[in-house]
Amino acid sequence: MRIVDLIEKKKKGLEHTKEEIQYFVNSIMDGTAADYQISAWLMAVYFQGMTLNETEYLTKAIIDSGERIDLSELGTHIADKHSTGGVGDKITIILIPLLAACNVPIAKLSGRGLGHTGGTVDKLESIPGFRTELTVNELIQKVKDIGLAIGSQTKNLTPADGKLYALRDVTATVDSMPLIASSVVSKKIASGADFVVLDVKYGSGAFIKTPEKAIELSELMVEIAKRQGKKFNAVISSMEQPLGRMIGNSLEIIESIEFLKGNMPDDLKELTFKIGILTLLHLEIAKTEDEAYKMLQEAINSGKALEYLKKLIKSQGGTPDVTENYSLFKQPLHRFEIKSEKDGYIKNIDAYKTAYACKLLGAGREKKEDNIDYSAGVELNKTYAQKVNTNDTLATLYADSNEKIAQAIQILKSAIEIENTEPKKRTLVYKII
Repeated sequence: MRIVDLIEKKKKGLEHTKEEIQYFVNSIMDGTAADYQISAWLMAVYFQGMTLNETEYLTKAIIDSGERIDLSELGTHIADKHSTGGVGDKITIILIPLLAACNVPIAKLSGRGLGHTGGTVDKLESIPGFRTELTVNELIQKVKDIGLAIGSQTKNLTPADGKLYALRDVTATVDSMPLIASSVVSKKIASGADFVVLDVKYGSGAFIKTPEKAIELSELMVEIAKRQGKKFNAVISSMEQPLGRMIGNSLEIIESIEFLKGNMPDDLKELTFKIGILTLLHLEIAKTEDEAYKMLQEAINSGKALEYLKKLIKSQGGTPDVTENYSLFKQPLHRFEIKSEKDGYIKNIDAYKTAYACKLLGAGREKKEDNIDYSAGVELNKTYAQKVNTNDTLATLYADSNEKIAQAIQILKSAIEIENTEPKKRTLVYKII
């Protein structure tokens, strides 16, 4: 068997066997497949696609390329969630302590931000002292001790995916359905959860642009997981506009804390509760949607969910006092307010443009090794469908450097659309698979 023959076969749109896929992944891991050969195969897959069987074989081979985390000692109610990436997406930071307060143990592995999307690990590391570099044993022990832990992805987990993704990123093959599906599902299964909710986003601030494509990807991932003996659900949600009011690392932690104190923006609550309800029902902790909803609401009303966030912060070396004193976060040197130039209603706030403005302010990175400014970001003072008057503050920009603030202001101004008539009420969740 030769790599060049596999490239030729896929170039012609023919189907790989299980043995061919395994050989290909083994060749990636032992270095016998050159980067230019892997890149050629990825491009062939991008144009010719993969069958369901091929995608299943690739997922399994990627899982087997590294270690699998065994969480069985934590019990049978092990849940996880994964987002395909968005703007202002702090759901994980809110949901994990919320579910822990409902007696769901959570051992979560998260990633850093890249491009225009934010990363949970970066957000948590904006908390002074917070440590995400945990060994698997540390992760499991913390869940045993306090019920929850969030760590950064370990290099020993699906290493073949890491090598493939690095080449996908530089060969414009990231947005291939089978490659996305095998990457996401392999990581989640290797992470050891019994049940996973996928938050599959579409829109200007997502990698997937239409709900139809989001459905296609969701169905593919749920089926592949099923073939691996795992139960996945997918919540398809809009990312046309940012989630919540805060975009940026420490800003999103502050908004998460406020949510757990009961100050819940409608869009954040809709999505967080939907994922939480699905999890509680599947794990049979609640019997009905209404019962699950009440459990989540009570966890917030009682302050129990906030206490679990404090436990998480303290357990991982952070300063739990940040939940009461936001001045403990790194403070920006500059702030600038964007004012409304007319009366009307907020029709739209473009998620991608908002994220791009944040990246210019220093909140995001282009390359994994880039430094980020934890204090940088955007606060949306007005959100969808809100009434605005001339000279009202629409958004506030925060940054350490004013070098690119003028450019960020112009981009953010162009992201905010105001119209004369009040827009219709919108729902965030499009469909559940």
